[in-house]
Amino acid sequence: MSAFTLSQLLVAIAIVFDLISFQFKARERIVACLFVSGILISIHFCLLAQWTAAGLMGIATVRYLTSIFTTSKKAMWGFSGAAVLMSCLTYNGLVSVISCIGTLFQTRAAFCQTDKNLRLLMIVGTSFWLCHNILVGSPVAVLMELLFIGSNLVGYYRHYFRGQLRSS
Repeated sequence: MSAFTLSQLLVAIAIVFDLISFQFKARERIVACLFVSGILISIHFCLLAQWTAAGLMGIATVRYLTSIFTTSKKAMWGFSGAAVLMSCLTYNGLVSVISCIGTLFQTRAAFCQTDKNLRLLMIVGTSFWLCHNILVGSPVAVLMELLFIGSNLVGYYRHYFRGQLRSS
């Protein structure tokens, strides 16, 4: 099996965790699923020799694990600084900038105290990662980001719009 094929298989498994993540209401469960997904995605980027993305996803896995236990702004700024540093150390042009911006939005999201704000910021961050994955040529990762956004929107609708529509 080639490194590319294995990378796409790992992302396919990550898709499962991404899809179920935003069907939970509890932010701790959401970020626990994202932690597992992040490990798989980081390995995927290593196999594709996309070192900025691999490093940022490695940081993201620790960030998700940390954010289960705290929403500290100090932790958020620490992870944001680590993401910028990783992006500078592994800089590879526009794809590094795009992935860093996406990570900064997702870092802010991970430390939100409410799942509603977490969901909204994750959509923005994921949009940047979608662009990144198109540029690096990872078709299953593109699908993953599209499904992640869709799952997030379904969860948002289920938890916030459906109840409002019924009471109107």
